[in-house]
Amino acid sequence: MIKKIKGTGVAIVTPFHKDGSIDFLSLRRLLEHVISNGIDFIVALGTTGESVVLNSDEKNAVINFVVEITEDKVPVVVGIGGNNTAEVVRTLEAFDYEGVSAILSVTPYYNKPQQKGLYGHYKAIAQSAPKPVILYNVPDRTNVNLHAETTLQLAHDFKNIIGVKEASRNMAQISYIIQHRPEKFLVFSGDDATTLPILALGADGVISVSANALPKQFSSMVNFGLKGDFKNGRLLHQQISSFMCDIFEEGSPSGIKAALDILGITKSFTRLPLVGVSKNNYSKIKEAIDKILNPVKI
Repeated sequence: MIKKIKGTGVAIVTPFHKDGSIDFLSLRRLLEHVISNGIDFIVALGTTGESVVLNSDEKNAVINFVVEITEDKVPVVVGIGGNNTAEVVRTLEAFDYEGVSAILSVTPYYNKPQQKGLYGHYKAIAQSAPKPVILYNVPDRTNVNLHAETTLQLAHDFKNIIGVKEASRNMAQISYIIQHRPEKFLVFSGDDATTLPILALGADGVISVSANALPKQFSSMVNFGLKGDFKNGRLLHQQISSFMCDIFEEGSPSGIKAALDILGITKSFTRLPLVGVSKNNYSKIKEAIDKILNPVKI
């Protein structure tokens, strides 16, 4: 299990039709696009998948579809989290895990719990989850930071907590976790733009937004980083750096959905309260994609 979940994971979007219903045909096209272009595992129902605006029936339908289409080609990780610990536990106990390799669980948001509360929250999850658990620390969205010491305590205390997706952009914190983690505990970058330097610190991969649109380029960069070939990894990072900035300029997943629309893979529709990007941002994303896919030869 742990050996399989490494390298480039992609936090897939949930495509919608104009009327707001789920566009499963586009979801199939997206899955085929990322799998055929080198990603190592799929993460469904994460932030990028707009999981917070999907009802339970829609979530189950998405997971069942993803599992069916992937056909064990790559591991599937599912996002199950929230700010109500008891409700998260109930969801974990009722969930159908067929074809699912692990759970990604975000820190509770809005409540602003203390570190002791975060430990207790993840302890309850670890004791209820029938699959390995990956912690997800994203302070910009949750307004709470899972401290390195808390991450490490959880990693040492619960064998089924197998890793952390670190999106804090705090290099000192991430470095400390990597330095003091238990053997085989996985550390994933949760921020596309800092993935290469985090790999240089000894991380195991990334759970990426950008890889929805550019799976080949992003996974190649990650593979170079994992091999210690930072010269070639840096060249790819520089090639896609503008794109990584542009797709987050007006929020995610609005930006990456615009990119997928440009590529003809999915439409850019989101569900409220999210809306699409501006015409100016759409043009910038398109220009960045054109430069990557059609580089000027000198």
